[in-house]
Amino acid sequence: MPKDELQLGEFEQYVLLAVLSLKKGAYGASIRQQLHEAISRDVSLGALYATIERLEKRGLVSSNLDGATAKRGGKAKRMIEVTAIGKKALQRSRQQLTTMWGLAQLRGITYV
Repeated sequence: MPKDELQLGEFEQYVLLAVLSLKKGAYGASIRQQLHEAISRDVSLGALYATIERLEKRGLVSSNLDGATAKRGGKAKRMIEVTAIGKKALQRSRQQLTTMWGLAQLRGITYV
């Protein structure tokens, strides 16, 4: 896989981390709620699903439709999971940020 496919934007990282934290319960509304609770970020479902679609095209997440329920008006939930490639991308992003923060600290910058 080309290295650029492992590069993650900030919001992509947040979404992947939210999905991981929700385990098997990750779908649009639960991811949105997790982002709101964890980082006080209000996200439209449209923006969230656009990001999920982009991550899925890159092989970083996978999705499947869960059973429809009467409570949801017969609509199925699109359940999201982080793939092994997605986990690798997150690990790489964390390592890169740690490296950059380390460089800043070496130069006497502790917090920006």
